[in-house]
Amino acid sequence: MIGILLITHGSYGEALVQNACHVLDKRPPLLNQLGLAAQDDPLDLLPLAQRMLALVEEGDGALVLTDIFGASPANLALKLLEPGRIEGIAGVNLPMLLRALSYRDRGMETLLIRARDGGRDGVINMLDH
Repeated sequence: MIGILLITHGSYGEALVQNACHVLDKRPPLLNQLGLAAQDDPLDLLPLAQRMLALVEEGDGALVLTDIFGASPANLALKLLEPGRIEGIAGVNLPMLLRALSYRDRGMETLLIRARDGGRDGVINMLDH
């Protein structure tokens, strides 16, 4: 099973995990989150991020989800990535996380596509539906 680590601003990742647990009615395994505060230096948090990644990666790889590409959490996430083994997607939202949790047994390539599409497809103009 591919592990999932969220690296986000503040408590955003924690809220996503709590809401995913609510929707799924359980805490998914191999799921962790790290929230960065405004005063945090991402380089100081790299060892902690590496340890948290190790907690969710048991041999099948891991997906790192972050909120805003180019911001401190994403810059920290970039330092963890290893193509094919540790992949990353920016722009995390609840639909993306739920999709990632649903497809992480189907291989990294499928997971990346389904998670990305889940995040995108979760953005809907409700009056158009």
